[in-house]
Amino acid sequence: MIINNVKLLLEDQIVSGSIEVTDGIIRSFADTPSQLPQALDGEGGWLLPGLIELHTDNLDKFFTPRPNVDWPAHSAMSSHDALMVANGITTVLDAVAIGDVRDGGHRLENLQKMIDAVIHSQLSGVNRAEHRLHLRCELPNETTLALFEQLMDKPGVSLVSLMDHSPGQRQFASREKYREYYQGKYHLNDQQMSEFEQQQVSLAERWSTPNREGIAAHCRARHIALASHDDATAEHVAESCALGSVIAEFPTTEIAARASHQQGLQVLMGAPNIVRGGSHSGNVAAHHLAALGVLDILSSDYYPASLLDAAFRLAADERNAFTLPQAVQLITRNPARALGLEDRGLIAEGLRADLVLAKPHGEHIYVQKVWCQGRQVY
Repeated sequence: MIINNVKLLLEDQIVSGSIEVTDGIIRSFADTPSQLPQALDGEGGWLLPGLIELHTDNLDKFFTPRPNVDWPAHSAMSSHDALMVANGITTVLDAVAIGDVRDGGHRLENLQKMIDAVIHSQLSGVNRAEHRLHLRCELPNETTLALFEQLMDKPGVSLVSLMDHSPGQRQFASREKYREYYQGKYHLNDQQMSEFEQQQVSLAERWSTPNREGIAAHCRARHIALASHDDATAEHVAESCALGSVIAEFPTTEIAARASHQQGLQVLMGAPNIVRGGSHSGNVAAHHLAALGVLDILSSDYYPASLLDAAFRLAADERNAFTLPQAVQLITRNPARALGLEDRGLIAEGLRADLVLAKPHGEHIYVQKVWCQGRQVY
């Protein structure tokens, strides 16, 4: 396969030219057009590496499209996969929650179904993108460690994050924000909310520390990438480093983001945070961390289309120093390196031909075609 007339987004520059792919691998690229008649015309669009998503909750929405509606697993997985590649994402870490914050929560009910769907569809070759697993471990729960131990050796487990959403710290340092979020989510009256809040505090005091230490030890032994989640203080960051974390997911303050970056953790923030102009939870804005030079990875989190959009918005934002190649690395090279995936994330000879052709229309960027290992999937 040869693609002509494209702007190649390389690691540190943009080159207008062509690219040749053989057997799913980038064979060569040049700053001149190919003269072969079978070459595809990229019509002057951007050609960038396939996007790499480390933390998406998108699969969950397809399994439970409405409250109390359980959707067939094969259909849910297929629809989720199609949406990923339609947004240029060729490597996906599907996030599944272990130890829900509320007994009976639908995430916990769907846990095994979602994991089986990811593994089966990937092994059977029906996915368009490459799907792996991200185990999100909610620490203040007595079942979390046992559930993790049942799942940690499953095929495709590539990232584990340690979460503590109990009130009064991290994402919910504001008790008011905590009550507003969970009272709305679970439709609790004031008395029920007060009881729920006290229960979560008690669970955190009992289970968070042993679960954190036990899960981290398993990850170190298996060389599974570990991520902190919602670190807010320098002390949180120091604890995360001591446990062996390599990624700092969604630090909630500038202090935590700076400390994480200085300690060598890859700071991951939400692409929706960039698109919306700030955090919906009132925490530190991703564009502020970009301006400080302490933003390393973007994740689409709950909105897949935000990933490519956010990279181009960052490159156009005069408040930071990101060039377009540097901004694209936040969604390609950097997440690949954080996981130790050296075979993708860049347009370079010998790497996987995971490629995205995108074109601007007005102020927006649109995905035109997507290839995964040289095979067109969109």
